Amino acid sequence: MTANDITFIEVVDLQTKTAIDNSGINRFNELPPLIRTRAGENMQEKGSIVLNPNLGPDGWQRVERHKINEKIEKIIKTSQKLGTTPNKPSTPKKTVALDEATKDIIGFVHTAPEFKPNDLIMQDVKWKYLVRNIMRGLNIMMVGDSGMGKTVAAIAAAKSLERPYYIFPMGSTQDPRATLIGNTQFNKEDGTYFAESRFVHAIQEENAVIILDELSRANGEAWNILMPVLDPNQRSLQLDEKPGSPIINVHPTVSFIATANVGFQYTSTRVMDRALKDRFVTIEMDLLNEAQEAELLLIKVPEVPKALVKAISNITSDIRTELRSDAPRISTQISTRVAIEIASLLRDGFTLSEAAEIAIYPYYSEEGGAQSERVFIKQLVQKYIVDESQPDSLVSNMPAF
Repeated sequence: MTANDITFIEVVDLQTKTAIDNSGINRFNELPPLIRTRAGENMQEKGSIVLNPNLGPDGWQRVERHKINEKIEKIIKTSQKLGTTPNKPSTPKKTVALDEATKDIIGFVHTAPEFKPNDLIMQDVKWKYLVRNIMRGLNIMMVGDSGMGKTVAAIAAAKSLERPYYIFPMGSTQDPRATLIGNTQFNKEDGTYFAESRFVHAIQEENAVIILDELSRANGEAWNILMPVLDPNQRSLQLDEKPGSPIINVHPTVSFIATANVGFQYTSTRVMDRALKDRFVTIEMDLLNEAQEAELLLIKVPEVPKALVKAISNITSDIRTELRSDAPRISTQISTRVAIEIASLLRDGFTLSEAAEIAIYPYYSEEGGAQSERVFIKQLVQKYIVDESQPDSLVSNMPAF
């Protein structure tokens, strides 16, 4: 490969919709909107765009004009190292992509779905958004129902980027100042001294991902302490209890991920302060559909027969459908976390009816007798239990995967 083999564009005109490459071909419609906008507007006609063959046919990357030769040389060296040509792009190895992540965010985000864990069922666009926000050092709030994978997604993203991560359970924080700032201690050797919290050390670590779990359950004092930490114009924490009240600056590469439950059924949560919410970009975790949940259960608990996995996913899907109806007869749904627990019980020898007795029915009230939520749920579950003494008859009417 030589420099003549690389496709590049030096001028993008948004008004005439032109982006002429070095071969005289208009590539405007091939460019991702973000890249052509930055090249045409933000770079003020000083942008260059290079098609990186190592990232496939959609691997357009924006670089500054004066760095274009340097970028082309890098592409050539990487292609030779990988044994690729422009006509036969190959998927870069993980180590190569992770190295590129520190140098070219756009290029890495383009390949982010390749590094999404198999057991994380999440839209590619939301995964890319999560990865991009971490790499930009932004504050992210994962919202959604309990047990839908908010914390799991945050941890998975940190691991995929090979970044250190720290989890702070905000809902169980009884003394916010001690947890987030530190406290004064005493021993015979040192006398009275101030011990900084784990949070203080974490926010100063390069590339750290700070997970503020269940932020919607924290109290107002914790929110007030976090306000300047999360403010993009401050990013600092003052240690009032320490002599001299030093100010600790958050490392520029640190990102914060908060998880929050939103809804009337979460009675221990608080209405979050608008100023606090405005410090985050939001990612909403979607409920899994029937097929997605079955796929996840087969990954998490592969020992369970497909027919039983199908029964679990049908039950949870029916419950969620009922809850979304105009006049739902139940007040809560079954989370993916509970679905995994049901599958685990089946793996350990419990029958489906026994697993439902343990993991499903306790969520539904018996008040109302024959019209109670509990009776309705039992009738729903019973549709998928024919005769558990004969495994072949279980869910025999269900379509195959």
